[in-house]
Amino acid sequence: MTTQPSVWTDSVHPAARPALEHNIQCDVAVIGGGLAGILTARFLRDAGVNVVVLEKHHIGAGETGRTTAKITAQHDLIYHTLAQNRGPAVARLYAKANLEAIDQYEAIIRTLPTDCGFTRCPAYLYTNGTGHQLQLEYLAAKQAGIPCALTRKTELPVPVTAALRFDNQARFQPLEFLYALGRDLPVYEHSPVDKLRRANGRTLLYTPGGTVAARSVVFAAHYPFVNLPGWYFARLHQERSYVIALENAFLPDGVYLGIDPDGLSFRTAGPYLLLGGGSHRTGEDPGRPYETLEAHAKTLWPQSRVVRRWSAQDCVTIDNVPYIGPYAPSAPDWFVATGFRKWGMSTSMVAARLLTDLILGDPNPYAALFDPSRSIKGSVGNLMNEMGHAVKSLTKGLLQGRRCTHMGCRLEWNPAEGTWDCPCHGSRFAPDGTILNNPALEEEHFE
Repeated sequence: MTTQPSVWTDSVHPAARPALEHNIQCDVAVIGGGLAGILTARFLRDAGVNVVVLEKHHIGAGETGRTTAKITAQHDLIYHTLAQNRGPAVARLYAKANLEAIDQYEAIIRTLPTDCGFTRCPAYLYTNGTGHQLQLEYLAAKQAGIPCALTRKTELPVPVTAALRFDNQARFQPLEFLYALGRDLPVYEHSPVDKLRRANGRTLLYTPGGTVAARSVVFAAHYPFVNLPGWYFARLHQERSYVIALENAFLPDGVYLGIDPDGLSFRTAGPYLLLGGGSHRTGEDPGRPYETLEAHAKTLWPQSRVVRRWSAQDCVTIDNVPYIGPYAPSAPDWFVATGFRKWGMSTSMVAARLLTDLILGDPNPYAALFDPSRSIKGSVGNLMNEMGHAVKSLTKGLLQGRRCTHMGCRLEWNPAEGTWDCPCHGSRFAPDGTILNNPALEEEHFE
């Protein structure tokens, strides 16, 4: 594959964890050893809960290790739409939850033996267009209680007609934080959950080496892979985006995201500049994203050198607000955190706090905001679009081509990554059929 490990892997060397090789019991089983899963497990354990983490590969092997690691309440153009669809009060709650998450990271990092590269900085949205969308977003963000300002002044070497600055946001080294946080947690690596079954008031989670009998289950494995209940396959899609790490390029203090169709993402990571872009729905033709990013780099900084390139995948809900809470009304002892839409750093903290409160039976002011079973106003069109994608790809899968083992959609070749990708629900396979991204659980066997 063209993709490589991110720069976050260079400075961390965690000890390997054992695989599960026997049957055990616990209060809560967390599926997924990424940031959301490890944070949730840490908070539960600190509250006296007997918790176990099951990870398919190793801690941080998923999207946590591929993020650009911006800890921010600035989640692209979210506040104007949220205020329009769900009201200004909900937008304020969303802002408050994510602003608190930044402070909570800082407080936790103070207790760790490393600062995890945590740095307060401004976060910018920028455009080379009219700036009308940023004006609307500014007004909504201001009403939501976020310290922000419209400006034309940025550090960027690209044309900018308007920018929206959120002050006192942050960036950090995500794997350094993850490994420090999870060092003394009971984590079983290389222990994928193959199936779940309810029995005698508990859920049995089956792995190749043993079972876990848990009173509650947290699905923090990116995409909820159990189709029913929940119907997440009809309420989520996945998107890929691409990053290159550059030497000899300018290093901004702030973090940046362009809102134009060809907008780029910028942030500093030690001696490197991370330049990102090329977002598309998984399973669609990505074009030549790495070559496009490298062309931008050569134009802006002729002396720069690409030292790494990688991609990430994100779940997107039909209203762009994550699903965090009970898996379904019929499964009150199952919990889920998904649909982070490229903003998994602050949202992982929000999710971990919320899920911990729900499991402990404590009130949380954000429960209704993120409730996976919420009524989603104005999202019928998005839901129909998701169904349309699924029907089209399922039909193709019945007629010809390689099929996804999740629900049978036809896989599409991604030449930029050298992978077979599912346009329905975002499963991805290596050329030999090895699963790279869920919700697919069964390996494919390609000839």
